Amino acid sequence: MLTREEALDLVRRNVSKRNILYHMFAVEAIMRSVASYFGENVDLWGLVGLLHDIDYEKTEVTPEKHSLLASEMLGDAVPAEVVQAIKAHNFKYTGVKPESRLEKSLIACDAISGLLVACALVMPSRKLKDVKAETVAKKFKDKDFARGADRERILLCEEIGISREKFFELALEGLKKIAHEIGL
Repeated sequence: MLTREEALDLVRRNVSKRNILYHMFAVEAIMRSVASYFGENVDLWGLVGLLHDIDYEKTEVTPEKHSLLASEMLGDAVPAEVVQAIKAHNFKYTGVKPESRLEKSLIACDAISGLLVACALVMPSRKLKDVKAETVAKKFKDKDFARGADRERILLCEEIGISREKFFELALEGLKKIAHEIGL
């Protein structure tokens, strides 16, 4: 299995846009937090979050290829469950139905990351440290806020046994650990 350093090197060779890198770091941090909550392999789950959009810049205009190209890029450098989760996060195009806790977590963590960043950016300080779980819950209910943060995807947290309130807390906790790295 790739180490985080090797995965990061691979990411930096394939992703040049800062916002996409920051998004991948955010999803990694949230995945690590959720993995810890469940007593899962934090490094493996973090790797899934870090690598999930490795092909995004190459497939941005062909979403039906997104995650399938990632699968080819990663090959056998990562366990099959990592590739499966990455493919499942684009299930609308790949047809790979998310079934495992890891797969559903990636989808929920991917979606919540955008909502959390948007919450931080509307704070007077524009910093994540000022965002509370209650703020996230309020903004979650406002369908006009951060429209790109798919609420249905976020609610997959409930299918894996985490209430939305607890998920907001875990996601916020994970993201706050790397806020300085992503400028929040």
